[in-house]
Amino acid sequence: MLIYGAGGHARVVASILSACGEFISGVFDDNWVAIPPSVHRILGRYVSNSMEAENLIIAIGNNHDRRRVAAGISHLFGKAIHPTASIEPSVSIGLGTVIIHRAVVQAGSYLGCHVIVNTGAIIDHDCVLADFAHIGPGATLCGGVHVGECTLVGAGSVILPQVSIGKECVIGAGTVVVSDVPDFTTVVGNPARMVH
Repeated sequence: MLIYGAGGHARVVASILSACGEFISGVFDDNWVAIPPSVHRILGRYVSNSMEAENLIIAIGNNHDRRRVAAGISHLFGKAIHPTASIEPSVSIGLGTVIIHRAVVQAGSYLGCHVIVNTGAIIDHDCVLADFAHIGPGATLCGGVHVGECTLVGAGSVILPQVSIGKECVIGAGTVVVSDVPDFTTVVGNPARMVH
């Protein structure tokens, strides 16, 4: 497996792959000259014909950057799911998605491509996460929640059942979302209130 990115999230992805017994062939990063030495081979900037048979994970936490990078990748994408994550067999998981330690994803949920479900997050039954969404550490999505493309649900947030969150939203850490959130909106607080 190849990794694109060499920051903090990339170290987490590398630990997931290691826990799964997956060999990491190398790491691409656009800022490779500024990267401190690591246990993984830094390959420098992305090269489309380098190790073409290997799958790749984009290990960049920022949703917009992850989406931008994905548009220029020619490798096939893999998945990184930590063995301690609890994933019900009926869950659909898109390519490029990363599910981190002790996350829970319940029956009937759908995770798009390049989604991040962070440490200890809970995705209850029948939730839908669009491409490039990021569910922060310890966040809870109750049943039937929809999360739009490139939306960030901050750490410790709670989204009540059947709530729909639009695309490119930010749900602040610790926010309790009790009603639908329109596209391109930032909300914070308990209950959630719009700040942008």
